[in-house]
Amino acid sequence: MISKGFLKSFVSSEKQLLGSIRNIFGFYPDNIHLYKLALRHKSATLTKINGLKLNNERLEYLGDAILSAVVADYLFRRFPYKNEGFLTEMRSKIVSRNSLNKLSKKLGLQQLILSDASRPNHSKSAAGDAFEAFVGALYLDKGYRFARKVIINRIINIQFDMEQLVETELSYKSRMIEWAQKEKVDLQFTVVDEAIEKKKKQYFVAVVVNGETIAQSQDYSIKGAENIAAEKAWQKLSEKT
Repeated sequence: MISKGFLKSFVSSEKQLLGSIRNIFGFYPDNIHLYKLALRHKSATLTKINGLKLNNERLEYLGDAILSAVVADYLFRRFPYKNEGFLTEMRSKIVSRNSLNKLSKKLGLQQLILSDASRPNHSKSAAGDAFEAFVGALYLDKGYRFARKVIINRIINIQFDMEQLVETELSYKSRMIEWAQKEKVDLQFTVVDEAIEKKKKQYFVAVVVNGETIAQSQDYSIKGAENIAAEKAWQKLSEKT
């Protein structure tokens, strides 16, 4: 039970944020400023006199690591007889940028993000980035054990259906998009040619990373060609790591 004296020490906007966090995640923050920073998108960056830029990118980096560790530990215990490949793919399904974007919007966290209104298309991953940054703030504010409890009890157990996730196929194109967003590189799937073979049109698609073609394939549909090319590109990336 939070005291009235505790709430009186916050300004109105902070009280609203406290209430939102309590409603979404089930706890009151100790250091509200960490969460305010977690929800400050880089388009709304504040620059201090010494050049320090205040936005959520550093917290996003930290939260990404914490979230990945908690999810890995959870899956390791949940599926004791599954191999590394299965666990890695399941983790990717949970922490993928697309998944976190949807999760953030579903929770209502996206509505709390502070960004530059003059740049409405600033980032397709802003919602997911903010969720990771929030996890970073939660870890710094409450510690790993508390953060782990919140992530498992309020997020994984409520927001994800493990049986359904097991059956969900993670396409190579999705993996490439997730990788590109994580690494902050420009990824394009480009139709480079078309040809008629046995009276059917074939599409040639290239996977282009930062202007360089790293894989190419063909199929009777653009979607099929994209996924085959993405698989080739993914295999090349896997060989380098």
